[in-house]
Formats: sequence, structure tokens, C-alpha cells
Amino acid sequence: MGVISTILGAFGFGFGIALGLVIGYFLFIFIQTSDVETPEIRPLVEQDEPTLQRMFPEIPIWVKNPDHDRVDWLNKFIELMWPYLDKAICKTVLATTEPMIKEQTPQYKIDEVEFDSLTLGSLPPTFQGMKVYTTDEKEIIMEPSFKWAANPNILVGIKAFGLRPTVQVVDLQVFASPRITLKPLVPTFPCFCKILVSLMEKPHVDFGVKLGGADLMSIPGLYGFVQETIKDQVASMYLWPKVLEVPVLDPAKAMKRPVGMLNVKVIKAMKLKKKDLLGASDPYAKLRLTDDKLPSKKTTVKHKNLNPEWNEEFNLVVKDPEVQALEIEVFDWESVGKHDKMGINLVPLKDLTPEEPKTLTIDLLKNMDPNDTHNEKSRGQIVVALVYKPFGEENMPTDIEEVSATQKAPAGTPAGGGLLVVIIHEGEDLEGKHHTNPSVRMLFHGEEKRTKPMKKNRDPRWEEEFTFTLEEPPTNEKIHLEVVSTSKRMGLIHPKESLGYIDINLADVVENKRINEKYHLIDSKNGKLQVEMQWRASG
Repeated sequence: MGVISTILGAFGFGFGIALGLVIGYFLFIFIQTSDVETPEIRPLVEQDEPTLQRMFPEIPIWVKNPDHDRVDWLNKFIELMWPYLDKAICKTVLATTEPMIKEQTPQYKIDEVEFDSLTLGSLPPTFQGMKVYTTDEKEIIMEPSFKWAANPNILVGIKAFGLRPTVQVVDLQVFASPRITLKPLVPTFPCFCKILVSLMEKPHVDFGVKLGGADLMSIPGLYGFVQETIKDQVASMYLWPKVLEVPVLDPAKAMKRPVGMLNVKVIKAMKLKKKDLLGASDPYAKLRLTDDKLPSKKTTVKHKNLNPEWNEEFNLVVKDPEVQALEIEVFDWESVGKHDKMGINLVPLKDLTPEEPKTLTIDLLKNMDPNDTHNEKSRGQIVVALVYKPFGEENMPTDIEEVSATQKAPAGTPAGGGLLVVIIHEGEDLEGKHHTNPSVRMLFHGEEKRTKPMKKNRDPRWEEEFTFTLEEPPTNEKIHLEVVSTSKRMGLIHPKESLGYIDINLADVVENKRINEKYHLIDSKNGKLQVEMQWRASG
């Protein structure tokens, strides 16, 4: 009887399942609506931004923002370098954080904190795109879009109260959009003095924390609290306009800012050898400091005199007294043709005692080659009085922006006057009708100064500095700057032509102490000239 009931029960169960499937099938068929609507298909261009973001959450920023550039080359470079960057970064982190941890742990009753393991994993960060800003200042501004989903292995052992639990950081994700500024740009490798980093928006930081194998972030409410706390703390320190400043070079050494003034009085010359076949020579002296791009200072010409007396004074700006030397050259002036060199010699500045006047009688040589036998022949002598006056510490600028903006005129500047500094940075879209070999010619107070010419260059960069010592502030004066192109090709009908000019009022320079602007050139289609000017008052 039991056997029969078991068989019937099994049969009934099987029959019930089959009957239920059949009924369910027919109910599904008959309940479904027979009216099927064709879905609306809209082109992507008609979708709004939120819809596109949901459909394509991983569109690179360079696609969404045309002003961002692709940086696939940078991602490839980081990918290849990542095993080495990982070790270098971790080594730097250990060297930086371990002293800080040892200093802070006693106040929390912790005996010791050690990194049992520290590696950033095998997945490098990626840059979705980068925007680069150009300004008239000496700086480069970059805004990269940064994403990093890492698989780090960070184990930290904490020893306290006789226990040593291990904390592990896993599944790190960092999404950020920093602004990186390299400034100021200087002619010393790596060509910038400091790095400034700001965050343009709150970063996304996500990670897991395990303690003894248990995920602490699974505790209700803790995950959200930690995320917001980290975002708020990072934003309070580095959200623009606040910055993280990383010094790279000493601005003073990188820029070789002025450290003193050399006062030179050219007194006289004696027993000069005449260069002219008929009559006596017409000598004058040129003064310059070595390792300096500034134009030479010149005395007046003493006509038909082999023992001229000048008694003329000049001030030269000194940047490195341990290396620089005063170069003295005497020439025979010619009304036509090249001026003949009568002799040359150098006076190393390191041989001068600061603030101590020194009068020297210097033998003139043919050249500075110590092995040249022509230097054994007498070419005459020149007498100069020298005084090296270093700047006082109270007037010494400490930062490179201060050098550019607020530096005082050097000692020896006329009382009530000052030093007008003109720095020709670069040109843009310069173009001549017949040739484009641009140089800048400046006229001020009847004196003409020029930059070096740049051959076949529409966007030249000169970075040349010129100075004018003035008796009074040039409040009501102008300086004339003209970009000219010259060619030495034989038979050329137009060997020289103007590429444009500007006349700059100096009132703003005197009032603001410094201006740095890009000017549109007059009589030029698109040409521009970037000029920086500084007024360094004597008081």
C-alpha cells in the first residue's frame, strides 16, 4: 500500500509541474499586448548633454572639449616607465613620510608605524587630455585630466598597546583635474624655478581599507563619511586659487640677478700705436662685462691723439663677480669702414675688493691668447679707476618676481633718477615683403640700441635686455621700437625694410614699476612684439 501511494504521489507531482508549465505558457502568450510600437531613434546630435554622459560615460575629454589636446604619447611613456616610476615614487614617499610619522606617533600613544609593503601596483595612471595656456608672463600653465584606477599593495603595521594589527589599502581610484604652473621660466635647466599645483574641482578619491582581513569600508555610514572628509580636506588645501608650491631651483642662482654695480672711470691712455698711415689715430674705448648680453659702453672719440684723456665714468651691472671680468678695448675711429682695434685686456672682478677704489694702469694686448707672440709688442696703456659696489642685503631681492618688479636702481645712479630696463622678449607673425631677418631697433634719448638679427624667422625669440641710466623719471617721454629686416645678399634692391614699429609711453612704466605686454606693430598686418620694461628708481 505504501508503495502504491509513493508511486501515485510521484506521478501527481510530475503531472502538476507539466500542467503548470502549459498553463503559464498560454497565460504569457495571451497577456502580451499585440500592439508593438516602433522605438523612437534620435540622432546623437539631438541628445542633450546629460543623456550623452549616461550613454557614453567614458568619452575622453579631448573629444568633448576641443581646446584639450590628446596626450597618447604621454600615456605610452608612463606605461613603459611605470615599473621604474613606481619604485621611485614609493622611495620618495617613504623618505618623506617616515620622519613625519615618527614625529607624530608619540602623541597618539602609538609605539611604531611601519610600511610592511608599499607598491602602487601594475596599472599606471592615464591622462584623458590636456589643455595648455599661453600668457605674456614667463610661465607655462597646463590643465591635464587625470584618472587612475590602481591595484596597489600598501600594508602598514601599527604597533600599540602590545598589539600590531596590519592595515591594507586596496582598490585605489583617483580622478582629478589639476592646474600645473611652471614658473618663472629661466635659462637654467630644467628651465623653471618652481611648480605650482592647484585643483580646479574637488577630486574623486575611492579606496578600500582592510583591517585583519575585514573591510572597514563596509561599516554603514563610514564609506561616505571618509569620502567627503578626504574631498573637503584636499579641497581646503589645494582647491584653486590655493596652491601646492614645489621649489625646483633657487631663483637667484637660476636667473643670475644683479648683485652689484661696477663703477668705471676711464682716465686716459698713453703711447698708443697709430693705425692710420697719414696723421694720428682717433681713439675711443669700449667697456663691457663678460658673460653679459648688454651693449658695450663707449667713451667719446679723441681725434688725432695718441695720448688721449677722457675722465669719463660708466656704471656696469654685475651678476657674478666670481666669474665676470671687465673687458676693455681701444679702437681707432674711422669715418668710413671698419674701426681698427688698437688693443684689448681684461680685469677679473674677483681681483677687486668691494667698496675699495682701485686705479690700474693696464697694458693693451693684441688679443687674449697667452701664447700669441704678438702680445710681446707694446701697444700702449690705458688707465682706469674701478670701484665694485655690491648691493646691500636690505636691497637684495629674494624672489625672481621681486627682481622683475621692485628692484631698485644700482648704486651710482643719479639722485632722483633711475634705471630704465627694456627687455625684448619675442616677436610674432613678423613678415617682410622681400626677406624676414628681424631685429629690434630702439631709439631713446638720442641713443640707438639693437637686438641681434634672427635669420628667416617670423616668430623670433630674443630675450635681450637693455638699460638706460636717466637723471629723472621719464614720465612724459616715449621710446621708439622698430622691427627691421636686413639682408646681405648681393644685388638685392631692398637690403633693409621695416616690419613695423611702436611708440610706447613710459608714464605707465614709471607708475607701475613694471609692465609686460604684447604690442601690435604699426604698419604691419599681424605682427606683434612682446616687450617688458622696468623702472628702477634710485630712491
